[in-house]
Amino acid sequence: MKKQLLALAIGSMVVAPVAMADKGPTVYGKVNVSYENQDRERASFSNDAWRLQSNSSRLGVKGELDLNIEDVVAVYQAEYQINVDDGGTPFSQRNIFGGFKHANAGTLIAGNFDTPLKRAEMGVDQFNDTPGDIDFLMAGQLRATNIIQYSSPKLADVLTLNVAFIPGEEFDNSGNADINDGPADAISASLTFQKDIFYGAIAYDSETTTRTRGSSTPRRFVDSDGGAQDPQNDILRFVAGVNTSAFEAGFLYQLAEGANNNMEDTSYLVSGAFKTGNLKLKAQYGLTEGDLTDEERSLWALGADYKVGKNSKVYAFLTEVEEDLSEDKDTTFGIGFDHKFSM
Repeated sequence: MKKQLLALAIGSMVVAPVAMADKGPTVYGKVNVSYENQDRERASFSNDAWRLQSNSSRLGVKGELDLNIEDVVAVYQAEYQINVDDGGTPFSQRNIFGGFKHANAGTLIAGNFDTPLKRAEMGVDQFNDTPGDIDFLMAGQLRATNIIQYSSPKLADVLTLNVAFIPGEEFDNSGNADINDGPADAISASLTFQKDIFYGAIAYDSETTTRTRGSSTPRRFVDSDGGAQDPQNDILRFVAGVNTSAFEAGFLYQLAEGANNNMEDTSYLVSGAFKTGNLKLKAQYGLTEGDLTDEERSLWALGADYKVGKNSKVYAFLTEVEEDLSEDKDTTFGIGFDHKFSM
């Protein structure tokens, strides 16, 4: 009883209308903090600094509500990033949505959340939420606003289809023929496979607005009318992997094109891990090649995780992200801890 009351109290601070539902929410989150030394090298300067970093620490509320409709429930999630290290903006949006789920027909949600292509990375990224994250290597890692998504129930117990569309929500005040005012100006879709120790996915984005984190490539470009616009990309992604009690291995291959920002990239990533007892040793390497610009961006990472409880671990990592033509290179060493909780 005390646990239920505590969950309701915390949930009401995050999203009060949801917490008033008849089945009380599940409150969950994690605190992920690392102590890092980052060495930055640029063409004109170099420096390094120690920092305490909060790595996508979060607090959220999620759940399902019974409806007076057979086999249909309402679903909701409100997840916020929290800054553990510097006490900055206390909350920023992560995956937030509401919708409906039918036992046999699938799930329909709308809000602000990761696209199907981003989620199609599945278990390949061994260094998620650290400086070795594939966000620093390739485009497509988009958490989209104003997104509507349908997810099928599991087909043949192994396949799931996800289709999302994003209206542009723009108004044309100048006769611009390319204005994004349609019902689905951007689309993201994936077909994922999961069976025993194997997983895989194929995913596609059309006209989404993403770039690589930390890249020197401009986020926005100037169009023919002199206005600043986000780059619109078409991306095709393939993923395959295996996860056993002793080892993990993953592979990701991606083609990305953006006609309006002069982008035509080919990316791949390979990752692996060896597990023994509470210890996990891991590594990954990736490369993005710009077919039009001749730019190459590489990423490698080495690390170790050690479980100190069911939902806690301590870890260490060494990563490097390098851009060839711009001569940018970031090398980061860090140690940290990750605590997950729910109630």
